[in-house]
Amino acid sequence: MNTEAIKELLYKMADDLLIIGHRNSEWTGLGPILEEDISFSSMAQDKIGQAQALYVLLNDLGEQEPDTVAFTRNANQFHNAQLLELPNGEYDFSLMRHFLYDHADQLRFETLANSSYEPLAKVARKVKGELKYHVFHANTWVVKLGSANEESHAKMQNALNYAWNYALGMFEPSAHEDILVAENVFIGEESLQERWLANITPILMKAGLSIPTSDTWNPVFGGRKGMHTEHLAPLVEEMSEVFRYDPTAEW
Repeated sequence: MNTEAIKELLYKMADDLLIIGHRNSEWTGLGPILEEDISFSSMAQDKIGQAQALYVLLNDLGEQEPDTVAFTRNANQFHNAQLLELPNGEYDFSLMRHFLYDHADQLRFETLANSSYEPLAKVARKVKGELKYHVFHANTWVVKLGSANEESHAKMQNALNYAWNYALGMFEPSAHEDILVAENVFIGEESLQERWLANITPILMKAGLSIPTSDTWNPVFGGRKGMHTEHLAPLVEEMSEVFRYDPTAEW
């Protein structure tokens, strides 16, 4: 089994979860209603825990300790999709990002539950159950706000339009894609994107929202290779501030 291919897969998944976990945590105390304040905080905690489980697998493959990997790298060493590092903005964008990402994430972990790489399959079988609730939350609010009134609908449609090409960047193929597929580690990004589209389309239709026409699709790639927006570096600096101050501290 190709260790480098598996490491690349683990890094992008773990970094996605860590970054969106920290973005979601920024809603703590700021949610539009108390229920949403609690929901985003809870999901953030789940995602950071899921990231840690993947960093542990990387450590088992010879990478550094999870905290070291999470908190001592520079922004250009992260492999997350650019969608996840964008500022939260208004609630409509954060909700739409949550919807687009969590559907992809749930499908990714569902397929990995049958991975030939058993340590990852074991983690995936646990995580996919947690993600059902994240997806249910996203579906409920996207349908509710997409179909609420004219203003709410317009905001959700604009959020979808803005997020769409960034969301397609989640499926940036890796250099080791063929190896992962051949060794039955992972189904590959193209297949995952097809399943994602099939999943989200009926929900968006129910919400009265339209996926941008295919002639406007222009996936924002680069995040998997360390190319990021100007928003990631300050986020990495903020989330790693305490660890960098005293890496030996015990809590």
